[in-house]
Amino acid sequence: MAEQNEKKPLVEVKGLKEYFDINTGFLRTRPLKAVDDVSFSINKGETLGLVGESGCGKTTVGRTILHLYKPTAGEVWYDGKEIKTKQDLQEFRKKATMVFQDPYSSLNPRMTVSDIVGEPLDVHHLYKTKQERQDRILELLSLVGLNSEHASRYAHEFSGGQRQRIGIARALAVNPEFIVCDEPVSALDVSIQAQVINMFDDLQERLGLTYLFIAHDLLVVRHISDRIAVMYLGKMVELADAGEIYDHPLHPYSQSLLSAVPLPDPKAARANKRIALTGDIPSPLHAPSGCPFRTRCRYATEACAQSMPPFEEVEKGHFVACHRVKEIN
Repeated sequence: MAEQNEKKPLVEVKGLKEYFDINTGFLRTRPLKAVDDVSFSINKGETLGLVGESGCGKTTVGRTILHLYKPTAGEVWYDGKEIKTKQDLQEFRKKATMVFQDPYSSLNPRMTVSDIVGEPLDVHHLYKTKQERQDRILELLSLVGLNSEHASRYAHEFSGGQRQRIGIARALAVNPEFIVCDEPVSALDVSIQAQVINMFDDLQERLGLTYLFIAHDLLVVRHISDRIAVMYLGKMVELADAGEIYDHPLHPYSQSLLSAVPLPDPKAARANKRIALTGDIPSPLHAPSGCPFRTRCRYATEACAQSMPPFEEVEKGHFVACHRVKEIN
């Protein structure tokens, strides 16, 4: 985990929205609000963990920041400059990359490891001679714990953990400053997860990287994150330092999520009160009015149905979107 000595935002997201038009029948469409008015910033050298249930919009946030999806509304700022034009985006793409969730489908089976890792070098013309390209590829492989013999082999010859290392080497090829890590360990065995997470930590320290780390496993997120943001149905509901969210969650949804985290100490586990949620997560196509969590919240009142609570700072550095946050804590 990086020391936050520089409190300068590297990435700022302001009012980000990503709506997809879904066909609902005879020439009719309805917007699916995958990301709905999300704002946050990530400081230089920091890891921001982004958590929430499947389908809450975490991955869409990461992809929209990198403009893999064109934002419906909102702004993305990088290093003090808004990304607006095609030129801005080209510059941004040299500094920001992504590590994808599934190491099985994100690597081209017809390409050798050397070509997979070398592809970003080709796209951005980052070498002068073939030898320089080859040297850089071998340097990247060694950075992620692979050796030169692996370069001429194909992705299917590797285990899941090794494939994810290849994906990470590819992400590092452009010498980025910011990496969106989209559930990079969820497809891996638990024993391999720890190795890959430790590697993310080491790379951050050596290369001064900044991460947006998307995951649904709260133990993984706690280990690697400086701050944690919690999402529910396209909305940001809580954001605070990692320790603060774990020890003192304020939003009813965060409290429920954290009560489900397994504890290694049997005594503590027995004493831990599990806060079970009722009902299923609503469809983002038919999201409830007002606060999206109100249909599953034990504290919900009529006011929660009327309006979406503002996402505001209730304690220093601790942001929550809940009408009753002061009453229930």
